[in-house]
Amino acid sequence: MDRRTAIGLGLAAAVARPALADTLVVGDGVLPGDPKENILLWPGLPPGGEGLSLPPIRVHNHEPPFLTPTDRAIDRIGLPVMNVFRPDKPDGSAMIIAPGGGYSREMLDFEGMDVARRFNGAGITCFVLRYRLPGEGWANRQHVPLQDAQRAMRLVRGNAARYGLDEAHIGFMGFSAGGHLAASIATCFDDNVYKAVDAFDQVDARPSFSVPMYPVITLGEGAHVGSRNNLLGPNPSKELVDFYSLQTRVLADTPPTFIAVAADDTVVLPLPNALAYYTALQVSRVPSEIHLFEAGGHGFGLARTVGRPTAAWPDMLLRWGASHGFFRNAT
Repeated sequence: MDRRTAIGLGLAAAVARPALADTLVVGDGVLPGDPKENILLWPGLPPGGEGLSLPPIRVHNHEPPFLTPTDRAIDRIGLPVMNVFRPDKPDGSAMIIAPGGGYSREMLDFEGMDVARRFNGAGITCFVLRYRLPGEGWANRQHVPLQDAQRAMRLVRGNAARYGLDEAHIGFMGFSAGGHLAASIATCFDDNVYKAVDAFDQVDARPSFSVPMYPVITLGEGAHVGSRNNLLGPNPSKELVDFYSLQTRVLADTPPTFIAVAADDTVVLPLPNALAYYTALQVSRVPSEIHLFEAGGHGFGLARTVGRPTAAWPDMLLRWGASHGFFRNAT
């Protein structure tokens, strides 16, 4: 038994792989202003939802100052969805994007749709992931975001031909708590955290590359307490804290990784979060790059980089991705 199997907590077993379905499930769970293409993650009740009845998805303002035309935060996510953003000149690459919000809400525009539009301009097909929030009544709450991340990766890769994608050029980006999710899928992509529901669940969930932006990483000492409590609940066991302290989960097969963070981030401290994760990547000889900006604070996304050195991060990512052959239209 290898280490990945040993630390999988003995969850669901694999099933035989049937042929992939011809169509994606597209349905409810969309909001006004969403793209025309929206992918419902699960064909039925999401894992752990038995007996759960959530009110309709709630949309409210992120927080002032509002720097984008729309700046929505969402919660009560009963139907996890991917919003599809197709570029005018696709290069065959893709990114799934997970907004942040401390695992209590998600910054849909600020760290989701705005980012997708930016990278569409470089030919990257983007999928904004509205993942379920762990504290909203789901069973096995600690695994709920990872369940959705694995399922999202499998749906995108399993339908690569539909979207004109190279299966080896599909990455996962996340911001803050979404950065924790990006690092979770990068290090826990083959952990069995839900029972297979259809043929897509036999598709490889490993991202081709990983982009955790100012990420929550540790859930131990120095953790962002809100993210930890929202993910694991109050008084989590040491086993759970260790399981999702992702600097301990890096192995040689963790995907190539790009990280950007500001040194003056006082919300999610770079050490022991982004810097500890980068150190673990280097120890395991995972191709990786980190940009530690002198200033920028937490949650700079795109809109809060105007006129600041942090404005360079999207182009830095594109050049890094092009150097690995993931992006072809980067300049």
